[in-house]
Amino acid sequence: MTQAWASGEAGLPIGVFDSGVGGLTVLRALRADMPGENFIYLGDTARLPYGTKSAQTVVRYSLQCAAALIQRGICCLVVACNTASASALDALRAHHPSLPIIGVIEPGAQAAVTASVSQHIAVIATEGTVGGGAYEAAIHRFNPDARVTSRACSLFVSMAEEGWTEGPIAEAVARRYLDPIFRSDDAPDTLVLGCTHFPTLAAAMRAILPKHVSIVDSAATTAAAVLHRLHGATAMHAASGTSESPLPTTLGGVRWLATDGATRFARVGSAFLGETLHADAIEIIDL
Repeated sequence: MTQAWASGEAGLPIGVFDSGVGGLTVLRALRADMPGENFIYLGDTARLPYGTKSAQTVVRYSLQCAAALIQRGICCLVVACNTASASALDALRAHHPSLPIIGVIEPGAQAAVTASVSQHIAVIATEGTVGGGAYEAAIHRFNPDARVTSRACSLFVSMAEEGWTEGPIAEAVARRYLDPIFRSDDAPDTLVLGCTHFPTLAAAMRAILPKHVSIVDSAATTAAAVLHRLHGATAMHAASGTSESPLPTTLGGVRWLATDGATRFARVGSAFLGETLHADAIEIIDL
């Protein structure tokens, strides 16, 4: 169970926001990589999904989420939402130039380019993220010659929230989405999970994909980017086995904020976080 929030015991917390519960996969990866850190997580559940909103609206919502977290005191902001990362990252950095701000798209794109031998990369995401071309643009910033095949897999979002993440149904839907991409003569060798809901379905995808295909989890790559940004030297020493001060094994605290629906947030979010959330621990705020 998540430990109680203990403000100030380990310095300022890391702020994380998403339109709902999908960003909890990012928080889960962050806590695994930085177990001693405290976090504040904000799910803007009253206004989800962001993917159907205009870019201007997403920027406005994102600035409001950031302001709410900054008001409570944070050392870093993680935008754990693909739509907000695509539309609002520049505006957030312009409004808060001294605050480290990290989105989910750039780390995933960089990891995909690094992982791919053929430089033919597949990206699956929601319709809004695919339509905006944010991953394709980010991948091309790291390698202009890379080829990107994108596909919207919107049903995965509903399946993740319903808990249908493993077994014959999940694998059948994964096969329907992915076979046209990966069962061709010129198939990609790398798959980017371009939605924070999708890591919960990774096992089903792995079961139907060719064995040589690398899966890039944007939640894990974002956590690695945050770790490097905040604890670069420590992270490098730990990776090489030379750290004299190993990372703590006791999980830090999480303060939970949402804009609506504490009961549903706790129920659905528990599957994404991998541990039980309780509705009475979630503070409902107005943005």
